[in-house]
Amino acid sequence: MPPFTRSSSTLQSSVEGDGIGVDAEWSSMTVVQLKAQLKERGLPVSGVKSVLIERLDSTTTTTTTSKYFAKQPSSPADVATKTKGKTAVKTPTKRKSPTKSKSPGKSPGKSPGRSPRRVRIEPGTLKPPANWEKIYSLVEELRADRSAPVDTDGGEALPEKHLGEVVYRFQVLTALMLSSQTKDAVVGETMRILQGHGLTVENIHQTDHETLNGLIKKVGFHNNKTKYMKQSAEMILTQYNGDIPPNADELMKLPGVGPKMAFIVENIAFDTASGIGVDTHMHRMFNDLKWVTSKTPEQTREQLEGWLPRDKWASINYIWV
Repeated sequence: MPPFTRSSSTLQSSVEGDGIGVDAEWSSMTVVQLKAQLKERGLPVSGVKSVLIERLDSTTTTTTTSKYFAKQPSSPADVATKTKGKTAVKTPTKRKSPTKSKSPGKSPGKSPGRSPRRVRIEPGTLKPPANWEKIYSLVEELRADRSAPVDTDGGEALPEKHLGEVVYRFQVLTALMLSSQTKDAVVGETMRILQGHGLTVENIHQTDHETLNGLIKKVGFHNNKTKYMKQSAEMILTQYNGDIPPNADELMKLPGVGPKMAFIVENIAFDTASGIGVDTHMHRMFNDLKWVTSKTPEQTREQLEGWLPRDKWASINYIWV
């Protein structure tokens, strides 16, 4: 059966002829109220009334409503009857956390317990350890024969001095770049291979990556070192007029060059010692001797510079390595 869609005026005129007064507000009546009105007046259920009653009956058995037959709102009594015997469930309310009062004297933005920033140790501001000169002199005496691997395969012995100062300095830098995580004997062998290939900044710049990587394949981390050598050659040619940077600060701008390497290169290539080159072996030994109390080679360097006389800065790495 099609849904009941007649407007309120049509419904009113269709039932007026059957004896229902025109003053009845049909459009505002609910289904139940309208049905009660029809039955209360004892109207014969025939014709239009029969169809209307039938539709009203079918409407009351469903939950569908229309704009003409609005659903009757439940009265308070009906609600009480329906909810009788049921336990009411309270919706838990969210508890607000108590507001923490700010402690007086604390600066905002600073977390409690944060350690203050470490103050850099300036050269000459620390007290030297006891008897350090006696131990240092003993090591100098033991190294006087120059029989260690670094004496023949180190950054000072390997470069070709006869090719000029610029080439010599570039080869000093190259030897130090190759020496990281690599034994001196392997560095010496690799440097001689590179020198046979042509160890100048121009030639390294022109050598393709694969060829250079094959030439230095025996040193540790040769893939990274190949990249650093190529990038450094590019920077030296374009930013430093074909010569290596003239001091430690500038040297540290090159890829793969840290403080230890920069200070040693500066010392060998330019005969200048603006800092001490400290590697992991020196870091461990000086902590064992109680000359420093540090966790990293950089902290060891800073503490050594705090008390070691400057005339020892240039030789300490060469002697103790």
